[in-house]
Amino acid sequence: MIEFTRATYDDVVYHAYSGGEEEICGVLAGTHGSDGDPSVVTRSYETENVADTPEIRYLIDPAEQLEVIETIEDDGLDVVGFYHSHPTGPTEPSETDAARATWPGYSYVICALNGYPFVGSWRWRDDNDGFEQETVVVRSDR
Repeated sequence: MIEFTRATYDDVVYHAYSGGEEEICGVLAGTHGSDGDPSVVTRSYETENVADTPEIRYLIDPAEQLEVIETIEDDGLDVVGFYHSHPTGPTEPSETDAARATWPGYSYVICALNGYPFVGSWRWRDDNDGFEQETVVVRSDR
């Protein structure tokens, strides 16, 4: 399971809308859950999509990714995972998403915008087991 604060969930959705027809991407931070404990996302860090075809792919520049990870750690947070959008769907990870996933045990969040925005999350298990869908919960900030 992955839990978002309301503000962070909204940040991801608004970032997805801001990309228009191009995929957007970023890194999620908070508390990384393991051994069945949920991950809790309290911050999102937008990154530039440097893919050659951003309409159908996303790619975070490795230098920018390292810089964001260092910032997350300096802020006393854990990397929880990564997010990107699928402006025209689908809501599931693509074959390319699976081929590029490299962080076993971390969440890969997709915000699909074909119709009502859908935010889904998949935890990467490894090359043999692939993605496992996980429940997305939005916590009330009250």
